[in-house]
Amino acid sequence: MAHVAEGTHFYDRQGRPVYEVPNGSKGGMRPTTVRDARRMNLVPSVTTIIKMQAQPGLDIWKTDQAILAALTLPRREGELEADWLCRVKQDSKAQGQAAADLGTEIHAAIQAYYERKAKPAPHMYEHVKGAVLCVGENAPQVPWFPERSFAHASGYGGKCDLSSYGWVLDFKGKDFGPAEAPCLKTWDEHAQQLSAYRKGLALHGARCAIVYFSRTNPGLARFIEIPESDLQRGWNMFSALLEFWKAKNRYDPAFEVAA
Repeated sequence: MAHVAEGTHFYDRQGRPVYEVPNGSKGGMRPTTVRDARRMNLVPSVTTIIKMQAQPGLDIWKTDQAILAALTLPRREGELEADWLCRVKQDSKAQGQAAADLGTEIHAAIQAYYERKAKPAPHMYEHVKGAVLCVGENAPQVPWFPERSFAHASGYGGKCDLSSYGWVLDFKGKDFGPAEAPCLKTWDEHAQQLSAYRKGLALHGARCAIVYFSRTNPGLARFIEIPESDLQRGWNMFSALLEFWKAKNRYDPAFEVAA
């Protein structure tokens, strides 16, 4: 199965993804909504919960894309400012989508490697090799379990990129080179995400890290472990966001685990 970028997603109480539901008389499938979740007793994804707050890292990236688009799209003679801004916004979105698509493709190739489903395509080989070597150098754990999904009794679910009995990892694509790599850092939402995955997978005490892979420099990757104190803080923030999501949507998907 190809990697699916997680957005507003839901899981059933066995931890199985329910990203889409039948589109009734219109035919085909459509994204699952909160209304569907209420009817089907589904739980929201970790990413859905985290999106309830501001995401400074993503906001900075979007701003950078808009600035770059403005620099490369000079205003035409006689062009109205509103028309120029419209062109800049469209170009910014197109560039951002292209970067996101490449990141998704690299992510899928890394996933396929750990699932032992396929060898990387030639243009993906260095990307995958760099990420795998980075993981092996920093967290030499065997075996690894890719794409494990879950539903937690407190009312949320998710799918973890890579986990072992001692580690919980998440891969993230970013544009960076050797000079920028040492400056990379993690954000609050990363601690929230990994602490929620760790809790959901019942990997109590497991260490957690973000593995950045460069979209612009094939083979370049950076492993950043999140300190335990930050993970505890991340879990507290995630728990508060989960309660906020429940109140906002008037839906509490918490459930009891059968003995």
